[in-house]
Amino acid sequence: MSSLRQENSPLVVAALYKFTRLDDPSQLRGALAHVCCANGVKGTLLLAREGINGTIAGSRTGIDAVLAHIRALPGCADLEHKESLADEMPFHRMKVRLKREIVTMGVEDIDPNQIVGTYVEASEWNDLISDPDTVVIDTRNDYEYAIGTFQGAIDPHTSSFSEFPDWFRSKHNEFAGKKIAMFCTGGIRCEKSTAFAKQAGAEEVYHLKGGILKYLELVPPEESLWQGGCFVFDERVSVGHGLEPDGHVLCRACRMPLAPDDLASPLYEEGVSCHHCHDSRSEEDRARYRERHKQVKLAEQRGRKHVGS
Repeated sequence: MSSLRQENSPLVVAALYKFTRLDDPSQLRGALAHVCCANGVKGTLLLAREGINGTIAGSRTGIDAVLAHIRALPGCADLEHKESLADEMPFHRMKVRLKREIVTMGVEDIDPNQIVGTYVEASEWNDLISDPDTVVIDTRNDYEYAIGTFQGAIDPHTSSFSEFPDWFRSKHNEFAGKKIAMFCTGGIRCEKSTAFAKQAGAEEVYHLKGGILKYLELVPPEESLWQGGCFVFDERVSVGHGLEPDGHVLCRACRMPLAPDDLASPLYEEGVSCHHCHDSRSEEDRARYRERHKQVKLAEQRGRKHVGS
């Protein structure tokens, strides 16, 4: 990752997950939160009986300290993570949360440690998805697909990952006998989606190792089959090749990503509305959002961040 360590970008953003058996996640929460806060690290980490998942940001030494702590947890010694850089802290606070699942699919007895698809390295992904016998599936949500995806990828039109199993079941006959290649942001959703597909009877199931983020980090733009931006769940909003922010912003009313052209819409008002949410919000809602946005701007003038932004 040395190529990512630039002097003008001191903050390291680390995305990580690990499926491993944690018998009592609640006993791990306090110490994990403490090591994050003690080292100035912010972000969100999820703990469940099936493992750990999250994205954090901080200094090089802070991130290294947290990763060392996580790798000392049961079954996490071989934890892999993906790094990028940020000029500003992309998170407001540190949260360590207990969850039923570290990525919510809502299907019982899905264990990626027991059954999972075949990993495909970023350098080999183009060959796989260029094969006409391969069905390429974007396992992310519809708003993520809308701002960027791989050439020829299928959009399941899901608004949450828990809708994916029913969608896949509905395509069982259509996908029969095909090679199935799945991808997601960092790899975690594909761990479960490929495990589910295999359990449902699909034979040749593949997924992009390290997800879109690893692909955008390693594959040069001139060789890339990726189109658009990759949504990330922090203040960078979306990144492109080299994991550089690509100009998308968030609507502060509905949290949907907006491309630069979307800001020209007559329905867009900074901090208040966009074309996604204007018609579903009342004038009372917009009045509240305007007041909140006013407070955000006042905080900025005082050199502070308004957490509610």
